[in-house]
Amino acid sequence: MYSAVGVVVGLQTLWGYSTARSVKIGGTRPISPTMPRPIQATIHTQALAHNLSRCRHYAPDARVWAVVKANAYGHGIERVFDGLRGADGFALLDLAEAQRVRALGWRGPVLLLEGVFELRDLELCSRLDLWHTVHCEQQIDMLAAHKTNVPQRVFLKMNSGMNRLGFRPEQYRSAWTRLNALPQVDEISHMTHFSDADGPKGVAAQMAVFENATRDLPGERTVSNSAGVLRHAGVPAASDWVRPGIAVYGSAPDYPENDAQHWSLLPTMTLEAKIIAVQNLQAGDTVGYGSSFSAEGPMRIGVVACGYADGYPRICPTGTPVLVDGVRSRTVGRVSMDMLSVDLSALPTARPGSSVTLWGRAANGTILGIDEVAAMAGTLSYELMCGLAARVPVVVTE
Repeated sequence: MYSAVGVVVGLQTLWGYSTARSVKIGGTRPISPTMPRPIQATIHTQALAHNLSRCRHYAPDARVWAVVKANAYGHGIERVFDGLRGADGFALLDLAEAQRVRALGWRGPVLLLEGVFELRDLELCSRLDLWHTVHCEQQIDMLAAHKTNVPQRVFLKMNSGMNRLGFRPEQYRSAWTRLNALPQVDEISHMTHFSDADGPKGVAAQMAVFENATRDLPGERTVSNSAGVLRHAGVPAASDWVRPGIAVYGSAPDYPENDAQHWSLLPTMTLEAKIIAVQNLQAGDTVGYGSSFSAEGPMRIGVVACGYADGYPRICPTGTPVLVDGVRSRTVGRVSMDMLSVDLSALPTARPGSSVTLWGRAANGTILGIDEVAAMAGTLSYELMCGLAARVPVVVTE
């Protein structure tokens, strides 16, 4: 069993969301024999702190929001908190997440990235001292109707080309003027979000729109997401705050052009399971539902206790990389609900009980980037992280 230095339990009752049980450990992370299935996710606290420091390296003059929306990109807010204490603030989505961060003892800035949804939300913003985004006229109306003796810090968002949230450039100054006239509002900061910071289109056009519309307006500015921080050296200099998200969790925002190693980022989540059976195939034998894989000759395969009900993508094809006891191999056949199969042809010592790393860091230090696995599934690392199933036990390394 684990040598546990602390245990986080019952969070689904406390916070009203479903989560796998979570155990904090130090040192190595053997899969506990008491677990009902030999599968486990590990959250690497030191990697979180390292990745945060890398973001600071690329934006040395800016303060850094650690973005923990979507339950810290599937890692769990409570699990990542120790690794991200070095941030200047936490940016997140809703009031429930804000309450969790405050309950952990954080007394610094907390920003609601989509702002409030109802007038009564502003009461909790006042009570918890939350900063919040204003992206539409209705939110200004709510502030105007809010009865408070403590004015609030808001981030006025511009739609500079993403066309999701925010005021269009020609509407922006009018919105700022309305906010600035309200006694319920203290400082007004300026915000926009890049649509193409990770690609060849870049950020120059959006930055020009943003700078033109905010010229001479007082207040701090925040523009850079992960790709903006890492890829566009001049942009963080224009930000008083930067908002790295996926980079904090060890994934390259511009994969496959660059991988996590290029940016010196470390994996913060490892998903690993064990081989529970071995099959010896002959030429023509098939594997799994639909017989989509046929052996071309004698081969060994291992059946792994991980499937799409654990959060592993069902559409990962034959050839998706895995690490078996830290050695690179591949999946074969279709992914099932509770199992998948891997090629053991070049791994004669692999057997039931051998460890299979689906993404992250193997026990021998070899890394299988989550970006690579996500690409095989035709998706992004964000979806894999956020899709970790509640039934998967989670441990947190110091």
